[in-house]
Amino acid sequence: MAADPITEPMKPMRPMNKAQDPIELVNLLEEVSEDPIRPECVEGWVIVPPQPDYNHGKSAYKLSVQLTAAGLELAGMGMGFRVSAHVDQRETTWALVIPDFYVLHREPTDLDEAYRKAHKGWYPIDLVALAGEVTSTNHETDTGPKYRSYAAAGVPVYVVVNRQERQVQVHSEPVADPDDPTKSHYRTTLSTELGGKVELPAPYPVLDTALMAND
Repeated sequence: MAADPITEPMKPMRPMNKAQDPIELVNLLEEVSEDPIRPECVEGWVIVPPQPDYNHGKSAYKLSVQLTAAGLELAGMGMGFRVSAHVDQRETTWALVIPDFYVLHREPTDLDEAYRKAHKGWYPIDLVALAGEVTSTNHETDTGPKYRSYAAAGVPVYVVVNRQERQVQVHSEPVADPDDPTKSHYRTTLSTELGGKVELPAPYPVLDTALMAND
């Protein structure tokens, strides 16, 4: 019987096989699954996040709309990004992430589109200026492996709407560890109670989470 994504915590599917790129594994999982899924990869583990509930999707959409309304035309949802790293003296796929919302540094260029084609649908992570996640039952992934993966990639701002702890964490000033990406972190973290006004680093607007207080 399939696991209930609402009541059971997400578990990693399998560790990364050094002889096989994780992109091949996530594509295979999508092909064989009877239900629509969007696998990701963090710290060498291919994972299948639980299907988001209504409040999760509503929260991500509201934040993306606020960013767009503030004039950030490159805010969006839905795109996937590849994080690369050098492990055992070779370049490898370290993470494949699909932020719940994001802001890009720039519109994808022809080179970025060529990268996406070469990596079977995943854009380069250096497009991302701000990444945001809204936690579900797998909230440890957003606050642990994804936190470190975004820091390792040098994503300038990482926002976590932690529905379990009723907090919004804004992480900035990434410190990447090229020798061990699992030691990457953000130098600065500001926390705000969910339902309040969330200060983001310039040039980003203040986000209002009042309508999410009961989500």
